[in-house]
Amino acid sequence: MPIRQNLFLPNIQLSYLEWNQSQEPLLLLHGLGDHALVWSNLGNYLSDRYHIVAPDMRGHGESSKPEQNYRFADAIADLEALMEHLNWSAVHIVGHSWMGKLVPIWAKQHPERFRSMILVDPIFIGRMPSWLKVTFPLLYRFLSFLKGMGPFESYEQAEEQARQLKQYQGWSPWQQQVFQGGIEQKSNGSWGSKFTISARNQIFEEVMRVDGLTSPIDIPTLFVLSETGFNRQERQLKPYKTYLTNLCIRQVPGNHWPFLVQPEAFNQTVEAFLKSFSG
Repeated sequence: MPIRQNLFLPNIQLSYLEWNQSQEPLLLLHGLGDHALVWSNLGNYLSDRYHIVAPDMRGHGESSKPEQNYRFADAIADLEALMEHLNWSAVHIVGHSWMGKLVPIWAKQHPERFRSMILVDPIFIGRMPSWLKVTFPLLYRFLSFLKGMGPFESYEQAEEQARQLKQYQGWSPWQQQVFQGGIEQKSNGSWGSKFTISARNQIFEEVMRVDGLTSPIDIPTLFVLSETGFNRQERQLKPYKTYLTNLCIRQVPGNHWPFLVQPEAFNQTVEAFLKSFSG
């Protein structure tokens, strides 16, 4: 089972889960609106072979929630500080959704940090037209991973909504733990996500504004293609095939959250890729 740790930086506190402290390093980065606990199934599965760390990114989970500074540069600086704290020079890095876009940006800036990267159904890899910003309020209501933000009048109402979300299909005991780990009662008595509105707005705008792939990257990369995930068309895969010159694509069952809804197949896919680096 993981241990909850905290890293206190000058302007922010990063909370993270840690499994095993003696093996090959593996960094797990959650998507928008999620938190480190979404990786607990994979972490437990691989913990006998890897030193695994899964942070709550700023604005999420148990980490600090400033009003500003949610650019990719801020998130990368947090992750660089975390790696320095862990005394990691290079690591296997898994990024889901929003983090699946950040990871190639980070890899281009600091390729020496990467042993490999695993992109799990990344979103909006290219730069989006500026006029799309007017549609953001509609997208916030439409996107499954943001529907659970609330506010809700009661915990029961929040749970009722969660049961309908794609990431909790099946509503297993473990999925319930993940849901409960990401929700809290607010000072006014209502219930809502620990993920903040200011983080949502700034991260979403940054994701749409920045181009994630602009030049070749030769780092060994696994693209986890979810059967009913975000990337269903060849045009969506084209940037990855164009710029990731050491790319392997593997399809897994499930939706945008294969590690939550089909963890066994997802875990085995990640395991097989990482095994190729074993001595």
